[in-house]
Order: sequence, then structure tokens, then C-alpha cells
Amino acid sequence: MLASTMASPLPMHCVASLRKSGIHLRTAALGLDKRNYSSKKGPSTEYLHQSVVPSMHYQKSLPRLPIPKLADTVGRYLAAQRPLLDEDQFRTTEKIAQDFQNGVGKPLHEELVAQDKNNKHTSYISGPWFDMYLSARDSVVLNCNPFMSFNPDPKTEYNDQLVRATNVVCSAVRFMKTLRAGLLEPEVFHLNPAKSDTDGFKRLIRWVPSSLSWYGAYMVNAYPLDMSQYFRLFNSTRIPKKGRDELFTDDKARHLLVMRKGNMYVFDIVDRDGNLVKPAEIQSHLKHILCDPTPAAAFPLGVLTSENRDVWAGLRDQLIAAGNAEDLRIVDSALFCLSLDDESMRDHIHISHNMLHGDGCNRWFDKSFTVILTKDGQAAINFEHSWGDGVAVLRFQNEIFKDTTEQPLVNPASTAAAVDSASAVRRLQFNLDSELENGIKKAKENFDSSVSKLTIDALEFKKGGKAQLKKSKLSPDAIAQLAFQMGFLRQYGQTVATYESCSTAAFRHGRTETIRPATSHTQRCAQAFVSQPGRHSVEQLQAMLSECSKYHGQLTKEAAMGQGFDRHLFALRYLANSKSEPLHGLYTDPAYAAINHNILSTSTLTSPAVSLGGFAPVVPDGFGVGYGVHDDWIGCNVSSYPARNVHEFLQCVHKSLEDIFTVLEGKALG
Repeated sequence: MLASTMASPLPMHCVASLRKSGIHLRTAALGLDKRNYSSKKGPSTEYLHQSVVPSMHYQKSLPRLPIPKLADTVGRYLAAQRPLLDEDQFRTTEKIAQDFQNGVGKPLHEELVAQDKNNKHTSYISGPWFDMYLSARDSVVLNCNPFMSFNPDPKTEYNDQLVRATNVVCSAVRFMKTLRAGLLEPEVFHLNPAKSDTDGFKRLIRWVPSSLSWYGAYMVNAYPLDMSQYFRLFNSTRIPKKGRDELFTDDKARHLLVMRKGNMYVFDIVDRDGNLVKPAEIQSHLKHILCDPTPAAAFPLGVLTSENRDVWAGLRDQLIAAGNAEDLRIVDSALFCLSLDDESMRDHIHISHNMLHGDGCNRWFDKSFTVILTKDGQAAINFEHSWGDGVAVLRFQNEIFKDTTEQPLVNPASTAAAVDSASAVRRLQFNLDSELENGIKKAKENFDSSVSKLTIDALEFKKGGKAQLKKSKLSPDAIAQLAFQMGFLRQYGQTVATYESCSTAAFRHGRTETIRPATSHTQRCAQAFVSQPGRHSVEQLQAMLSECSKYHGQLTKEAAMGQGFDRHLFALRYLANSKSEPLHGLYTDPAYAAINHNILSTSTLTSPAVSLGGFAPVVPDGFGVGYGVHDDWIGCNVSSYPARNVHEFLQCVHKSLEDIFTVLEGKALG
């Protein structure tokens, strides 16, 4: 078969754009540059569109995620360790890694390959990756859930909280119905849209059997992506359990969960026949909630979802014992959560804090996703990460933005329907004893303590962007990553473990792979720019930039092909643990711990629907770096805890970008 004989089913030149669909444990979701969701419009308000090709048409024939060769993994691991270690440390780590490759690594690798052959329906990383997320006991807030904020509606009057909330809810139901009817355009990366993104090709490919359809798309340079995570978008929740959480989905439920002032409300947004409830009625119900004089909840249950997972699991058991099982099921099975905040936003930083964590009371962080709408109509999605990566969430966000701005179902002049919202909308009321009330109080104290330590700052570099970098034949992503390396070196005088997420959604049940942007090339280049600018000619500095860009491009290609080292080593470790074997020295080597202590955790984000994305650092002494390289500017949204100074870091990144663009203009550094 073609898939098994091809080492890399995607050609090198498409990978730089394709990799942007990745997302990591706490990183913002990323988009694909060359996707087009155009297709025939549906005849009614029920569907976003009606795809000629069924949504899951390509799923069966997607190529399988390859397991890299053990020798390649060890080689890549050592190359990534080189800039982080001194000579003696590196020699020790090299010896340990080679011993692993020639010793216990071999039978472990062979067993992993054998297991993979017996599980052709999935990928070797899928099970262990779910396990990693669901077994994590830290709070999902700051440690797991990222956010992506919507751009404002271009028609300012549509940014009214009630109007925008109604339109978002209606478009979300239309998306869900389109997906479940198999009418949602499949997720495809089009390298040559003139050939593959045409009605003619779609009419042809729909008749190709599902088991072969991927190959048909491949022949015209189109690359379908895995959509196996999409079903968890709706009616899904992460349920806390002692030791390991569970994912719950009930696609029969028809109601929306709405939160305001920590109070929880539900009403149906899909009728008994499976149709969207009339938009004017949804508007009426939301208006009823926004006008409800009920005071803020004294014991807001939502804050429990921000607790340590084992603590929350114990409190949930107590909630059930106190007679709240049915209401909890209503929360868990809701299509999604809509949080209506009573606050207006001051600026981007305020938006980031509010959408990433808020006050902890007006969120149900365990829902697969929550749409947050502030008093002044700022909107964002905060999503729980264990069920999937950002590909599905960003697709949803892009479609919702397009639909609400191009085909809104209510407008500022719309009047809410004259319906009895008081009986249609139910406010959930939970039985709480003193122990549960104390649990909620303690959760709120823990939450406040955690988020008070987080600082967020943003940067807009206006002196150049993607256009100029491409003209200089440089990868915009590589240069942004280099600026972070230079910035950190300028601030702290060292090179540290750096993580950049890369999607492997081009493969069946692919998740993510890691690009390691701290390399020997970036280290040499950063030192030349930061410590020895006078010692190198402009041409030499330009040549170093070019080297960094080429090597970063190679790492990006390898990661998108499933040819990194992080996931392979993770899976081998998981396998050794499952057999209760003692871990090899590779995994107990301080250098292994250090490279997995990602001080710079980064993720890039550009989409017409999204204004900014953000996430917390993945380690206490780290930075969480969300960034976007636009045509003529570069933006960063960066978070840190007290161990690091985020304001100073961004000043250092800004200076690094200035230096890079100065050199690209052929000028010497001052």
C-alpha cells in the first residue's frame, strides 16, 4: 500500500503551513493557512453549508502516524540537547543515550512497533496521550485550558452582548447540525486549490470509496486531516475521578448551559425534532438571564472545576451523595457552556486574564469548550484540552465568526420573541451542606492565590513582518523563534529548553509533535547578535539568519511528518512503565528532566476570526508565549509567574527583532 511505503506522505514544501494546526498541553490553538471551507449553502437556517464530500469521507484512508527509527530519535534527541549542556554534561548524556539505543531501547521499540501493528485503527501516541492528560492531577486552569478570543464583529452594533450571544449560540447549533449530518466540509489542506478545491474534484472524489479517498486527494496535492476529535466538541465534559478523569459525551441532550454571576441556567436550543429553536426565542431566553435579579451565587459551584482533580473528584462524590446527581448530569451533557460576564474589558491584557481564567466563579472549566461574552461584547473560547487539540476548536471558531458576521440570525433591531422564558429557562439549584460550602470556599481561595501570581504582557513589533522575511527568503516562524532565543539570552544569559507545538493531524489519530527551536544554530546566532555584534559583518549575520531558518524548516518538516523525538521517547517510557520495568538511565538523566522542563513554551496563531490567544507557562519559572507573524507586524502575548519578568523579556524580544530587521536591511548593528 502507498501509505506504508511512503516515509513522508506530505511533500516538504507544504509542511511549513500545515504544521500550524498544532496545539500543546497549555498552548493556544493554531490555524492552517490554505484551507477553504467554501461549499454549497444549505437551503435553510439549519446548516452552515452542505458539503458535496461527506465530512468523514477521508477518515478511513488517512495514513498512519509513523514510529521513527530508534537511531533517528536518539540522534535528534542529542542534537536538541547540544545547546543546553556543557561539554562534560553532553558527553555523559550522549553515553547514556547510546547505551539506551543499543540496550533496553531496542526491545522496547520493537514491542511498540508490534503493538502498533495490532492497532491499525489508531496511532501509537493516542492512548498514552489521553492517559497523560486525564491522569494529570493539577487544576485544568492555567495548567491545561488555553483561550482564543474572537475579533470584534466588523459591524459594531452587532457587538452588543445579547445580540452577539444569540448569534453565536445559533451559529454553534448550525455547526453542530452540519457536522452531525456529515455535511461539514472535510478538513483538507489544499496545496493547489485550483485543482483540489473545486466542485468538479469534489463531485468526483465523493464516489471514491472511503478506504481509498485519501490517495485520490493526494494525487491532486490535497491533504485531508484527521477529524476523529470533532465529535467531542459538543455535549462533552471531563469528569473528575480519583487518579484518572473520564471523558463523557451525551449527544442526545438538547440544552445549553448558561452561566452568569456564578449562577447556572439551562434551556433547550434544539427542539424535539432536532431543529434549531427559533433565534428570537433564544434571544428572549438569554435576555431573561441577563435581566435576572438573582444575586451572585454565594457558593458558585463552577469554581470547583478549578480545583486539583482529586480534590474535585472527592467533592463531586459528595455533591452526588447530597442529591445533585441529576443536575450535574444536566451540566455535563449540555451542548456547551456560555458564560455571560457582567464586566467590560479595559484592554488586551484584561481580555487575556478574563478569557484565560476570569474570577473562577462564572466558568465550568471541564466543558469541552466555553464561549465567554463580556458586557461590551468581547467574545472568546476557553477550552478543556484532554479531549483533543486545537484543530477542531479553531475550525469551529472560524466557522462561527464567518457565520455570525455574514449571516447573523438576529440583528440589533430584532425583538425577543414573546415567549414564556421564565418557564423555559431553569436556574439550577444545588443542595450544599457545610462541608461542600467549605470546599467551594477553599477552591476559591486556591484559585485566587494561583491566578494572582500570573502576569501577562503583550508586544506589537511594527517595523516588519512576514512580507519582508519572505522577501529575504527566511521562514517567518524561524525568525520569531530566533527572537525568543535572543531575547532570553539577552535577559538571562543562557539557552534553555524550548517547546513549539506541531500538529500531526495529517495522520490518523495524530496528536502533536514537538519542534525544538533552541538549536546549536540559534545559540551561535543569538550569541553573535547579543554578545558580539561588532565582531561579525552584516553578511556573516545574514548568513547565520539563513542557517537558523533552514534548520528550523527541517525540524518543522520532521515534526509534521511524525519524525520528532519527543513523542517516541514518551511512548517508550509509557510502555516501560506499563510493564513495571525500572526506567533506563536516559529517563533519570538530569538532562532529560531539563529538556522536558520547557522554560519557553510557544505556539503561533493567525486566523481571520481570532484576535489573540493565550496560555500560562508550563513550568513555574517559564514563559507562555503565544505569537503571530502578520504581513507587516509581529505580535506576542506572553505570560509568566514571579520567577520571570515578562515585561523585560518582551523588551529584549523587541530589541532582538529590531536587530534582525536592521541586519536584513543591510545595516550594521550599533
